[in-house]
Amino acid sequence: MFVAFVIRSSHQFLSEALQWRAQTDPDHVLYVLLNSKGVPVCTATCAQLHKRAEKITATLMERGGLNTGDNVVLLYPPGIDLIAAFYGCLYAGVIPVTVRPPHPQNLAATLPTVRMIIDVSKAACILTTQPLMRILRSREAAASVNVKTWPTIIDTDDLPRKRPPNIYKPPTAEMLAYLDFSVSTTGMLTGVKMSHAAVSTLCRSIKLQCELYSSRQIAICLDPYCGLGFVLWCLSSVYSGHQSILIPPLELETSLPLWLSTLSQYKIRDTFCSYSVMELCTKGLGTQTEMLKARGLNLSCVRSCVVVAEERPRLALSQSFSKLFKDLGLSPRAVSTAFGSRVNLSIGLQGTSGPDPSTVYVDMKSLRHDRVRLVEKGAPQSLPLMESGTILPGVRVIIVNPETRGPLGDSHLGEIWVNSPHCASGYYTIYGEESLQADHFNTKLSFGDPQTLWARTGYLGFIKRTELLDASGDRHDALFVVGSLDETLELRGLRYHPIDIETSVSRAHRSIAESAVFTWTNLLVVVAELSGSEQEALDLVPLVTNVVLEEHHLIVGVVVIVDPGVIPINSRGEKQRMHLRDSFLADQLDPIYVAYNM
Repeated sequence: MFVAFVIRSSHQFLSEALQWRAQTDPDHVLYVLLNSKGVPVCTATCAQLHKRAEKITATLMERGGLNTGDNVVLLYPPGIDLIAAFYGCLYAGVIPVTVRPPHPQNLAATLPTVRMIIDVSKAACILTTQPLMRILRSREAAASVNVKTWPTIIDTDDLPRKRPPNIYKPPTAEMLAYLDFSVSTTGMLTGVKMSHAAVSTLCRSIKLQCELYSSRQIAICLDPYCGLGFVLWCLSSVYSGHQSILIPPLELETSLPLWLSTLSQYKIRDTFCSYSVMELCTKGLGTQTEMLKARGLNLSCVRSCVVVAEERPRLALSQSFSKLFKDLGLSPRAVSTAFGSRVNLSIGLQGTSGPDPSTVYVDMKSLRHDRVRLVEKGAPQSLPLMESGTILPGVRVIIVNPETRGPLGDSHLGEIWVNSPHCASGYYTIYGEESLQADHFNTKLSFGDPQTLWARTGYLGFIKRTELLDASGDRHDALFVVGSLDETLELRGLRYHPIDIETSVSRAHRSIAESAVFTWTNLLVVVAELSGSEQEALDLVPLVTNVVLEEHHLIVGVVVIVDPGVIPINSRGEKQRMHLRDSFLADQLDPIYVAYNM
């Protein structure tokens, strides 16, 4: 009876889960951090993580001058220090805010975002490492931001061996656990509030979906600063007890095979990555599969490889990746895409049991009218779409007309709304934009079921009832994400999704490395990165305008040819089209060639 009580109570608050694990299984290794050579540089058992968190708590209480509920920014490279600092904050009763550290070689571009999150969150203190503390106070940093007005900075590299007099326990699970800040694809910085109740129900849903328990090992190659990436890196292992092997994505830049060789070496069954990681491996290791095979790299152990994303699944990239590494034993059924948004960090996630993710073909013309018409593979104007994982336990999803707020039938494209105990509890805003809050987090349908409160994801999609059965024997509902509502292009009274036009543009010529589209006044602007010689720039213009006219019946207003790397991409590998548009309007793109078709 007593044990059952301890387990149950430990799951209400993650801070209690860690204390319970440190007591009952102190030597169990929760985390292993690898360097670029694949060597474990740091590990943390339950007891070590708990003791390190306690030291941070004692230091916060002594030096931070903090009150319960104050916000504390965690500025760390991806690693175990970040995790310990997070639990140190929970133990102290303060609210952690994880922030990606500035890039030492590019402070001018990366430090202002750090400063903005610190200012917007009204952080009372910054926890960080000695090298990062020196950067924050450096002359180079002073050129970009005001370094004299940082809140208290505490480096946690050499902590005194002290224990806090007590560990904070929140009076209710509805209280705030942490803030999650992220830059959306439209370039908006948004912070959402995650309560203790939301955190534990989210961790429980992931545990059930992925069958995570103490004897399991997973490998994570993701940025740990926001969304599901943060949840998997910092929270999930403490809740479920499985071991997480942490691979900072930056390490792949010095050692490309690192992630795949880790999967092979540790015989990993479940791994999580981002599209940027998948793209790096697909482009960089394409010619090396024979050599990797000769080295004994074997991926037949991988049962699920989940791409963590907040976008439409990239079917072509997933298929290229699967095809490329099939010779190394990777199952074509392993790769799937998860889906989360700002209002709910994890909506769909492919589990261990249940049907494989399904792919459907929809008619592109109908889609422009917000209608979903399924067609045969290979039909003219057909668009392949892959399901976004399996809807998590406890999550209800409906498709809604974003204008009328009425529920839609199967054959309509509409906004994805969710009802779930692990939804965020609202935006964290300085001036409290209550109208936006109510609109996105506590919305009711205009008819049908007027009582339930829904959260609006801001993404368009549809649900397809399938004949497949899930683990419990019920019919499986597949969720298909088509694109972000904010990024759709309204042209000639029809709705276009940028990715579809960009796919056509990238196919127009082998020298087009990447492309992005947006509208300016009523004109369609296409920005294409040229990977070949500059002499080809002029030749690309008619190819781009023709392919867009033929496949989408749209006239391109402006074609901008730029160098590779000009289109901004966030840490998840998503294009920042609005940033690109701002740079275009401010004449900051430094193009190779611009063609106006007015």
